[in-house]
Amino acid sequence: MINRTSIFTAAITASFGLIIPQSVIAQSPNIQTKGPIIHLADNLGEEAMLGWCIDTKGRDLSDQLHAHSCKPQGDDVLFSFTPETGMIESATYEGLCMSYNDPENAVFPFGLIACDDADTGQHFAYDATSMQLHLAADAAQCVTVSATISDAGPFQSRDLILAACDDLDPSFKQWVIQQ
Repeated sequence: MINRTSIFTAAITASFGLIIPQSVIAQSPNIQTKGPIIHLADNLGEEAMLGWCIDTKGRDLSDQLHAHSCKPQGDDVLFSFTPETGMIESATYEGLCMSYNDPENAVFPFGLIACDDADTGQHFAYDATSMQLHLAADAAQCVTVSATISDAGPFQSRDLILAACDDLDPSFKQWVIQQ
C-alpha cells in the first residue's frame, strides 16, 4: 500500500514530465563511477552531470536508501543486480540488500538490510527493453526518484520512491544497470 505522500510525490513527478517534455531537455549523465552501479539513464538535472545512482543515505553505512549523485570514487553507490534472484546487493557492504521494507515512509520506503531470499520486498525485476526497475511482485510499480533535488554536501540527492509506472515520464523510470 502506498501512502498519500508517496502518491502526491509521484503525481508531482509525473506532472513535471508533462509540463516540461523530457525529450527536449533529456541528457545522458557523465558516469565516472567505476564498479557496479544502478543509475538513471537521464541526468535529470544533476548539477555536475554525474547522474543519479541508488545510494545509502548519509556517509558510510545506513539502513536507508535514496538516489544520489553518482560519486566518482564509488563508495556507497555501488550496487549489483542479480537477475536470477532479483536481488540488489550492496557491493560496498557485503550481505546487505535493497528492500522495499517501509512502504508507509514517504521519504525512505527503501532500505538496506540483511539479504534474505525469502523477503519478497527484496525481489526486483528489470525490463531491459523499457529499462524499468520494479517490484518483482508488482510490475506496475516502478522504482523512481522524486522531482525534488536536495543538496547533499558537494553532491545532490533525491528521494528514491515507488510509483505507478504508467504515471511516470520515461526519464524518471529508465535505469541502467552497470555491472
